[in-house]
Amino acid sequence: MRYRIACTIAGSDSGGGAGIQADLKTFSALGVFGASAITAITAQNTLGVTGIQAIAPDILSKQLTAVFDDLQPDAVKIGMLHNVEAARIVGEHLEKYRPRHVVLDPVMIAESGAKLIEDETIEYIKKKLFPHVSIITPNIPEAETLTGIKITDRPSLIACAQILMEQGAPAVLLKGGHLAGDEKHDCLLLRNQDPVIFSHPTIRTDNTHGTGCTLSSAIAAYLALGEELTEAVRKATDYLFQALQTGSDVQIGHGNGPVNHFFNPQPLKTFSE
Repeated sequence: MRYRIACTIAGSDSGGGAGIQADLKTFSALGVFGASAITAITAQNTLGVTGIQAIAPDILSKQLTAVFDDLQPDAVKIGMLHNVEAARIVGEHLEKYRPRHVVLDPVMIAESGAKLIEDETIEYIKKKLFPHVSIITPNIPEAETLTGIKITDRPSLIACAQILMEQGAPAVLLKGGHLAGDEKHDCLLLRNQDPVIFSHPTIRTDNTHGTGCTLSSAIAAYLALGEELTEAVRKATDYLFQALQTGSDVQIGHGNGPVNHFFNPQPLKTFSE
């Protein structure tokens, strides 16, 4: 017997609402054993990011080797890659170990609008990491940064996802949370298939910190549990909606609080080899 295992490769959020903290909470809530490799340490809380320190490349490499050699994760979620060296190391390990499922959340833009990674890193991710991942999950500002086009409505959301596919992404979940309206629409685009739109009512809350991290790690968790990609995305968007809904009125800190990851926690699931 073994647990299903997911590994997050991402930055640490000292406030606990995003980054590896949100990822590990999500894995645990969905019954998946979580491992991690930390790419950067951030000083942040619900009010914003006040400092970023990249992890030494040698230590990042050793973290990844330790996890992949021993635990052999069923799925991998990639978040913040602060510089091109971190992206290169992650790319080398993906090529060497070839995990079956890889979810890339291209963390590029802070909620304040500040760019979190270098232009060189963005180009490296597009050229070198896209071929090794299963799906990318950008939000609208990140998708606009990757493509250079403006997203203003549902048709432009779909058009942008198609451009990301042309840039080499094997599948795209373009998150529409930044668009106004009574419903939020996320666009899933798989190669040679029509777009799939996942819609949920808009939740009026300030507790949106870590939503992107939570969604991408939920997709990784469901993939680790054996779901096909479309179903994993459907279940992950439902999970995030409920995490937002059940945490909408809870105050944590003085800014954008976190979602409620543990509204319905599952026991760790075991499987026979």
